[in-house]
Amino acid sequence: MAKTATRQLELSSPAFKADGDIPARYTCDGEGINPPMHIGNLPEDVHTLALIVEDPDAPGGTFDHWLVWNIQPVAVIHEHANPGISGNNSAGKTGYHPPCPPKGSHRYYFHVYALDRELDLEPGESKESLQKAMKSHILAEGTIMGRYERQGK
Repeated sequence: MAKTATRQLELSSPAFKADGDIPARYTCDGEGINPPMHIGNLPEDVHTLALIVEDPDAPGGTFDHWLVWNIQPVAVIHEHANPGISGNNSAGKTGYHPPCPPKGSHRYYFHVYALDRELDLEPGESKESLQKAMKSHILAEGTIMGRYERQGK
């Protein structure tokens, strides 16, 4: 039986407000660590979480900054965390790739998905593989968007 998300996760960050500026600490101009995320309204039957961070304003098309799955269903993803299995970002590496826009303000979408099962994916998989594996298993999802613009760029 295919599942589609019917619940909305409450996603926020103590580091930035929705549609607000991401502090330089979490970018290539700072420590380059992931910002903390708070996740509320998790379904009772959630088994794992998945996270996709992307920049749709990148010059070459959407840039994937972080792909993570099989995250324990927790209310907080801490900064500088390695919470699950990581896929390849658009830089061709696993792990968090901090925002580093070449010019102008870019939007960074943090999408969290509550899933009804663990995903059978190897480290380094693509976003397309992750999305395909999640397709029928999303119980709820939430998104927060932050912005970043490098000074002098």
